[in-house]
Amino acid sequence: MNIPSKSLIAASFLSCINLFCQEKDSIVLYNIIAELPKTQSYKISETETFTYQKPRIWDLVNKIPTNVVGTAKDVVSKEVYPYSLGALGLTLAMLPADPWVIKNSRSFGNDLGLSEDHYYKDLGPLKIIPGNANSAFYFLGNGMTVVLLSGGMLTYGLIDNDYRAMSTSLQLLESIAISGLFSQPIKRLTGRESPFVTINEGRQHSAWKFAPSFKTYQNDTSRYDAMPSGHLMTAMSALTVLTENYPEKKWIKPIGYSLLGLLAFEMMQSEVHWASDYPIAILLGYIIGKNIAKSRITKSSDKNIANKPKKYKLQLTAAQVYEYKTLGLSIKF
Repeated sequence: MNIPSKSLIAASFLSCINLFCQEKDSIVLYNIIAELPKTQSYKISETETFTYQKPRIWDLVNKIPTNVVGTAKDVVSKEVYPYSLGALGLTLAMLPADPWVIKNSRSFGNDLGLSEDHYYKDLGPLKIIPGNANSAFYFLGNGMTVVLLSGGMLTYGLIDNDYRAMSTSLQLLESIAISGLFSQPIKRLTGRESPFVTINEGRQHSAWKFAPSFKTYQNDTSRYDAMPSGHLMTAMSALTVLTENYPEKKWIKPIGYSLLGLLAFEMMQSEVHWASDYPIAILLGYIIGKNIAKSRITKSSDKNIANKPKKYKLQLTAAQVYEYKTLGLSIKF
């Protein structure tokens, strides 16, 4: 037998061993995954528990159609439509004041040393390092911020085998997609120009061109994409996802809403958005986040604990102490 044929046999033998090992490893990995529990439950309070299904990649998209429909229905539902009318009414009421708000926001931003310009430095292939303070505030509503937050939660969830963190990670990505599905059609229908376009042309109030053509919109987007604010809608939906999944973390809301306030101010001082672009964005972002979280969380309440009697009992007592009659209150544990 010559050397080449020996080498061929040896190579074939090693390939068989490698294939067998890979197959064995795959079986072991499959068994490990199969042994993971189908659900995980989290005690949110003394009376409430959240249960999550074992997350799958498919969860990123499988609920999008349902949640889009659910959001649209909620906007006109009996419980929500008063707020929808309120957001619309507030938008109309703010229109006359828009030029004044923009002017004073820019003046205040200038006093704080904030620029109107946004620029970012490279981090590898991504241009995501804010070059100044206002760029950092503006980046809060960028989809990439939500992606980075999602990535952090996914990493933690995988390391700690935490279904809630993994599910929240996928929900955050879904919030970006659904926010875009709602904001883009409204932007393209309303065709409202950004403040800096209006100001540069020497006007006070924005022009509206309803339903511009696709080509017109793409060629000069800033003239048509102000209403509503996609940044604020995206940030609001992501924040709502977080607060709905982690209601016991009381610090999320005050910090989150404060950051949203900074974002809203920054976009006015940099003349990107009018104040009246915000009410509808906030409303839709909130409803989107609520629908996404609701579709992933199974909530259960322990009514027995909620209705459990107190561990102590108050009782009015009377007694005779020598020649005195006394009245008191006793506590029985």
